[in-house]
Amino acid sequence: MDEITKQAAQEYLAAKLTEEEQIYEAQQNQALAVARSPWVWKSVKDAILEKCREWNAVTQEETLTCRETALGDLRVWCAARSKQMTVHYDSRKLLITVKNAGRLEHEKDVILHIEGYRTSPERSDRAIRLTRNEQPVNIDLLIVGELRVLTGMSRQRK
Repeated sequence: MDEITKQAAQEYLAAKLTEEEQIYEAQQNQALAVARSPWVWKSVKDAILEKCREWNAVTQEETLTCRETALGDLRVWCAARSKQMTVHYDSRKLLITVKNAGRLEHEKDVILHIEGYRTSPERSDRAIRLTRNEQPVNIDLLIVGELRVLTGMSRQRK
């Protein structure tokens, strides 16, 4: 066998193994996201409810009212502005969508994706996270920013 043929065959095998590894990674990450997505949704709901309690404790009034709907969505109502924010979990698409009536009309809904990912070179070391525009999300900062917009403030402190 000449060297050129041998090298081409080795390149083919390397590409095939890389493709198989990518398929394996995608399958494992998807399986983990599906399995743990209810836990992620519960943690997001709990975080929103906690932020609303903290907000109301500071203002010493019921500025924000949080309720779970019959469909399992979370609604946050701002009494001062008569606006609401709805947080919806889609278990089939692994998405959490935040619709905030306090946003300007041209601003889009926040769409968070639940995804699994590898945490180390070990194939079995995996975790889940929320991403937006393919970037990891700090859910606490996102919630506070959305509550600020809902109550008529700017997203970030100036």
